[in-house]
Amino acid sequence: MRTAFYISDGTAITSEVFGHALLSLFPAEFEHVTIPFIETVAQAQQMKIVINDRYAATGQRPLVFQTFVDEALREVIHSSDGVCYDFLDTLVPSVQKELGIDPVPKTHRTHSMHEKTYDYRIDAVNYALANDDGSNMKDFDKADLILVGVSRSGKTPTSLYLALQYGIKAANYPFVDEDMDRLTLPDVLKRNKNKLFGLTISADRLSDIRQQRRPNSRYASLAQCRLELNEVEQLYRREQIPFLNSSQLSIEEMAAKILAITGLKRHRH
Repeated sequence: MRTAFYISDGTAITSEVFGHALLSLFPAEFEHVTIPFIETVAQAQQMKIVINDRYAATGQRPLVFQTFVDEALREVIHSSDGVCYDFLDTLVPSVQKELGIDPVPKTHRTHSMHEKTYDYRIDAVNYALANDDGSNMKDFDKADLILVGVSRSGKTPTSLYLALQYGIKAANYPFVDEDMDRLTLPDVLKRNKNKLFGLTISADRLSDIRQQRRPNSRYASLAQCRLELNEVEQLYRREQIPFLNSSQLSIEEMAAKILAITGLKRHRH
């Protein structure tokens, strides 16, 4: 299996994102290795040894996706036996030419606690944790978004992802078995109806997820899952609540679709 290294003198998040996006285009399997904070020449030399050893062991040159700001560190890595892809070196010259401004390299610039959106994201994460699963509905009026859906439909991870990545204050509320006889919106949700966004999922997928939590229970049975999903989807349509089916979507895809549909402002850059 070919090895893909994602390395940087910062968090390596940028090289990971670009590298994964590129490799996803190719129908092959890779061993992914992320190495952040290579900040000295000595560390870069050690990383070079790791890359060379991997080539010697496998006979295949590792793919190295890197975003070094420091030229000396970049040169060390480029002298390795890996096939190096430098995103900054590839893109910076054309952007520099268009803007007419010289770049000012600075380590950790793209993922710093001093970036202007940092406080938004920290506040949003704290909010999502405090308002998970309908546990603290008194603060729902402060939400940017309220995700609703049956238990295990993806509300919590999506709320946290929206908070961490985009600074969106996302609360979430579960519709449970006891609600199903006469499913209606609680007053706090009616008051914030313009913030509601529904999640649904296929009954088979929901049953599989619930089986892992409560095996062979009524809660996890396919019949119960079908009943709950049918009631909830009828509610969405009756109340004109926009909704997504999470069955075949990753958390990242769900978050992006929700933002596109709602038009919520991203606090990311």
